[in-house]
Amino acid sequence: MDADQVATLRALLAESPWLEQARAFGRALRRSPRSAGGLLVVGTPTYEPWHVTAHLDDEARLAGIPELTPTLVRWAPPAGAPPHLSVGLARLEAAQRGETLFVVADDSAPVPLLERVNDARRVGATILALDEGDPELDALAHEALAVPESLPFDAGQHLVSAAAGERDPGAGATRRQSLRERLARLLDTVSGPNV
Repeated sequence: MDADQVATLRALLAESPWLEQARAFGRALRRSPRSAGGLLVVGTPTYEPWHVTAHLDDEARLAGIPELTPTLVRWAPPAGAPPHLSVGLARLEAAQRGETLFVVADDSAPVPLLERVNDARRVGATILALDEGDPELDALAHEALAVPESLPFDAGQHLVSAAAGERDPGAGATRRQSLRERLARLLDTVSGPNV
């Protein structure tokens, strides 16, 4: 999907509140990881989110946001896979404060994934979920967005990844907001993210 197709989708969804929710979710996705490689993208055993991972990598590069550079975490990376395709579930177990676990699932998260998500949250990682309405996963997430049934799941991923690469309309114009964000991050560092 190219920029024109994303623009067409946005025009079709202009009257829907979901489009603004997707933009807000994209902003959260852009702001939550604090270092390059700290955005861990994982799916379920039956759904591997390589497509949204590739789009986020493009958005990170084009927008100059290294913190948005994703790491695809796979349930069963094949032997001999290139380094960017060989990161397994052990990476989730090593998640830490300042990192973001982005769960992208078009089916229900299984118990082993929910346990790893919960463990990552307990150590201070930010949890984001893009799904089709998974109450157990959404309950663990700091931010969750369900793709509506009327929209193909792949299209929802495109809109979110495009929103993640957008600069804030007033970036740099409101220094006070920037200060608030820095103070909020400092507070998170000292006390941990809001639960």
